[in-house]
Amino acid sequence: MSAHNHSKGPFPYKPGISRRNFLQVAGLAAAGAFLAGCKPKQEEVITPLISGKGSGKTQARVAIAKAKTYDRDLIDRQVSEMLDQLGGMSQVVKSGDTVAIKPNLTGGTSSAKVPGYSPVDSFVTHPEVVRALVKQVKSAGAKEIFIVESVYEWASYKDWGYETIAQDTGAQLIDLNDIKPFDKYDETTVKDNYIYPSFLFNKILNNIDVFMSVSKMKNHYNAGVTHTIKNNMGLVPYAFYRLNPGDSYRSAIHGQENETRQRLPRVLIDLNRARPVNFSLIDGVMTAEAGEGPWIATFPPIQPGVLFAGINPVSTDAVATAAMGFDPTSDYPNAPFIRGDNHLNLAYSKGLGTNRLDEIEVVGASIDEVKVQFHAAE
Repeated sequence: MSAHNHSKGPFPYKPGISRRNFLQVAGLAAAGAFLAGCKPKQEEVITPLISGKGSGKTQARVAIAKAKTYDRDLIDRQVSEMLDQLGGMSQVVKSGDTVAIKPNLTGGTSSAKVPGYSPVDSFVTHPEVVRALVKQVKSAGAKEIFIVESVYEWASYKDWGYETIAQDTGAQLIDLNDIKPFDKYDETTVKDNYIYPSFLFNKILNNIDVFMSVSKMKNHYNAGVTHTIKNNMGLVPYAFYRLNPGDSYRSAIHGQENETRQRLPRVLIDLNRARPVNFSLIDGVMTAEAGEGPWIATFPPIQPGVLFAGINPVSTDAVATAAMGFDPTSDYPNAPFIRGDNHLNLAYSKGLGTNRLDEIEVVGASIDEVKVQFHAAE
C-alpha cells in the first residue's frame, strides 16, 4: 500500500513571531469535546526493559556511537554496531513484521534556514540515519516498511531525501495528516490518560507490528528536549488538534499559554500510551541548540557527532539528555525544562521506562565521551 499526497500543507510557525503569541488563542474546550468518547482500537504495549549487568537490577540498555559525518558507510556501520550491542534487531523485528519508522521532519520546506546549514544538518532527522535503519529492518525480515510523518507538505519528503530512500529500499511514505491509503482515521483510546482519552490516527499506526521513532537531538522551547518521545507529537493530524480553525499548528495540544507548562508534557505521555515506541534512534551527528527550529531566535548549529539507540524510549531520551549536559531527572523550572514539566519524569511515574541513569546500562561509547553542553531554549 502506498500514499502520496502532494497537496500543500500549512507552515506551523513564522520566524519573528514569538511562541507566546502563537499560544494566545481560544476554543480548547471545543477541541477536547470533539475527541471525547472515542473507542479503543489498540491494546497498550509497554516496551520491556532489557536485563543489564552490574547492579543486579533490571536495567534499560542504551547504545551510543560516535559519528562525525553522515557518510553512508559510517552511519551504516554505527547503526549496525549499536543494534548488535542491544542484542540484535531480532529483539524488535521478527520475520514478516510490518514496521513504521517516524523521522522528525518539523517546520516544512518553507521554514527559515540555519545560515550555512541544510535542514537535515540542523533541525530535521537526516535521511542517512533513517536509510541505515531501514536497511537493518529489511535484513531482519520485515514484510513492509513505512516511513511516516505528518509532513507540512509533500516536498518535505522529496527535498529532504526521503523519496529517494523509498525508491531505493521499497519503503512506503505515509503522510499522517491524511487518511490515505485508507478511507477514514482510527480512533485510538489512551489508557490511564492525563488529558486526551483518545486520539485520531492514520490507520497505519494501528496496522503495524513495530513502531520506531527516529528523532533529532535538540532542545525544545516548551518541552525542554525533543527526542523520540516528543517526536510522537507528529502522529496526529494537525487539523483536529487546533484551538481555532485558522491555527496552523497543534495549538490544542499546547493549550492556552497559562496551561502549556503542565498540558504539553502530559499530552506527550498520552500520545506515547496510544502509540508506544518500540525502538528509538536519535540523530545527534549534526544539529542545533537552544530550540527546535530556526523560528526560535537563538538557534546556533552544533555538531556533537553522536548517535543513540535503545529499545525503551524513556531511557534512550534520558541518555541523550544527559549527553547534552542536562540532568534527565531535573524538573521545571530547572534547565532544560524551564517552561514545562519534565515529560521523562512523567513517563517514569507511569511505568513507561526509567530516566534514572543508575538504572540504565550504557554500551558503546560512554556519556562522558560524547557529552557536549547544549544551551537550553531561553
